Amino acid sequence: MELGCRIDTRAKLGAKSWNGTSIPPPPTRIDPVREVRHGVVVPDPYRWLEDGEAEAVRDWTEAQGRHTRDVLDAVPFRERIRARLSTLFAIGAVSPPSVHHGRYFHLRRTGDQQQPLLYVRDGVRGPDRVLLDPAGLSADAAIALDWWYPSPDGSVLAYGLSEGGTENSVLRVRDVAAGRDRDDVIPWTRAASLAWLPDGSGFYYTRYPEPGSVPSGEESYHRRVFLHPLGAEWRDDPRVFPAEGERPPEDWPGVSLSPDGRWLAVQVSRGWTRTDVYLQDRHAAGGGGGFVTLAEGEDALFGVMARNERLYLHTNLRAPRFRLLAADPNDPGRAGWRELIPEGPDVLESVAVVGDAIVASWLQDASSRVTLHDRDGRLVREVVLPGIGSVDGLGGEWDGEEAFFGFSSYTSPPAVYRIALPGGDVEQWTRTEAGVDTTRYRTRLVRYASRDGTPVSMFLVDRADRPADGTGPAVLTGYGGFNVSLTPAFGRGLMLFLEAGGLWAVAHLRGGGEYGEEWHRAGMLGRKQSSFDDFLAAGEWLVREGHVAKGRLAILGGSNGGLLVGAALTQRPALFRAAVAQVPLMDMLRYHEYRIARLWIPEYGDPDDPVAFGWLHAYSPYHRVESGAAYPAVLLTAGESDSRVDPMHARKMAARLQAATSSGRPVLLRVETRAGHGQGKPLAKVVDEWTDVWTFVFAELDMEP
Repeated sequence: MELGCRIDTRAKLGAKSWNGTSIPPPPTRIDPVREVRHGVVVPDPYRWLEDGEAEAVRDWTEAQGRHTRDVLDAVPFRERIRARLSTLFAIGAVSPPSVHHGRYFHLRRTGDQQQPLLYVRDGVRGPDRVLLDPAGLSADAAIALDWWYPSPDGSVLAYGLSEGGTENSVLRVRDVAAGRDRDDVIPWTRAASLAWLPDGSGFYYTRYPEPGSVPSGEESYHRRVFLHPLGAEWRDDPRVFPAEGERPPEDWPGVSLSPDGRWLAVQVSRGWTRTDVYLQDRHAAGGGGGFVTLAEGEDALFGVMARNERLYLHTNLRAPRFRLLAADPNDPGRAGWRELIPEGPDVLESVAVVGDAIVASWLQDASSRVTLHDRDGRLVREVVLPGIGSVDGLGGEWDGEEAFFGFSSYTSPPAVYRIALPGGDVEQWTRTEAGVDTTRYRTRLVRYASRDGTPVSMFLVDRADRPADGTGPAVLTGYGGFNVSLTPAFGRGLMLFLEAGGLWAVAHLRGGGEYGEEWHRAGMLGRKQSSFDDFLAAGEWLVREGHVAKGRLAILGGSNGGLLVGAALTQRPALFRAAVAQVPLMDMLRYHEYRIARLWIPEYGDPDDPVAFGWLHAYSPYHRVESGAAYPAVLLTAGESDSRVDPMHARKMAARLQAATSSGRPVLLRVETRAGHGQGKPLAKVVDEWTDVWTFVFAELDMEP
């Protein structure tokens, strides 16, 4: 490895801002770092920007932030965008309730509330009262409610709070009637899975290791299952799963418990293609026997619902679009598994077992449909939904007579619906008020051919009166990874873009879950380029078919979608006028060394493996930037406290693009303090970020708000 340094002078040429003045980016030091990896010479001139704690990196990031402010604040209509977004983001949000013994726990945010509040309602039609207001716990409203689990009788609530976007939850327990916390406090409970004992005297939960108890850098791994009796010291909680040294540190266990407390199920995710499942009989002699293996080493996913006399297995085992199986917990061997809902042409996305009914949510061309079945899986009826949209939070009490689900679409704000069982009558339980005329907009599903001829679907959302003359602007987005499905969801900021005559295009790329596990696997590991090919083909199709003017197409994506944007802008820079990459991955040769990214190796591959290195190096955006190429305008965003994707990706990519591009268009970096990957971000920061994003997009696409 060579070491040294020099100052980049090419970036001093700057770029013309939208008011015609030249605003050069700050200079960036170049270190001529070169490594030989698997026989390939890999330059890494901005490796020094990986250390976010270094004073030089902090100074550089602050200088980049000032540059971004200088450029964006000079846009004449920026304050009009902020004003409209402030109104649009006042459109609230609601979640379906979690029902426990006549108490209905649900989230709601209204108006200018900085964080969603957790409410509890006594009775299905009773008044709501605030149980938790996380925004009031800090001056900047940066404390967020990460997760929450009511006890079976609804008398106590376990919940997790984190600060500054870190998602590093601290578990607390609240007395619901009194509205006060008990003494129980458990740290290191990020994204906890939790199952209450039937009498509410304690719970099984997942926890990460205390710093210092594992090798440095491994604190985000070694997730384990413990049992916590209420009132006990958390350090004394017995570890339940796995036994010492039995499992890889990257395993991700979750827990569920049958209502009678007898059957403890542990499902262990290993990447996004495999789940191992284990079952313990807690009533066995000795107070709990060992775990029986239901599935291990299978290249399949399992979701487990433990009931007193039956286990329900939602799985893609020999069913890429998923099916529902039933097993007898007393004799859980595979020979006794029975199919209740077979695989169909649509993806069986989620299942809720409520009383004697099974409610199923399906994906049909990335849009939801819901069906009602009896306990043996026989179809009772199709539940009529309001239109093309997304169902979320499907559930109900295990022995109840009602189920709930949330519904939204690109132009319909969130609402919650109640299904009366067993008949299946549907009524609206609660909703948010839009304050916009959503009838002006339309959603269409189109199909196009990817580079290899594979048909790909895409949603187009725009104003019904938008001229089809091939002169308008458009933003293309996608994800294409981790079995995630991009389904219609209400976007408050999106309404601003639609009002101004923009077209929003959402491509359902290989690597996602829109069409089942085969679709997912077609875009992961060594086939990841297929996701990028699908995305590029979508952009070409939009131009060719006259949906967008050449030179007025922008792309936008976050996280894995930010990687998608990075790959697209480096592989086909001339196709796009602007690119927004939010909390992105950009250096795919070192991604696994930061934060929780070792968990993603099953999806992307291990750069330390020579075969995986080959395909990662071929598309890694940071390494594909070419000096002198004419790149589109680029806005990269990151969260300083992001515990998922390290901000080093955005820093390094910004520096590399600023040095390389010859287009004269801006390359901007926006790093938010006291913010993470996006979860738990207070409303004010959300409005700030989207004001900058849409200001950037509108200015580049020659739009007016």
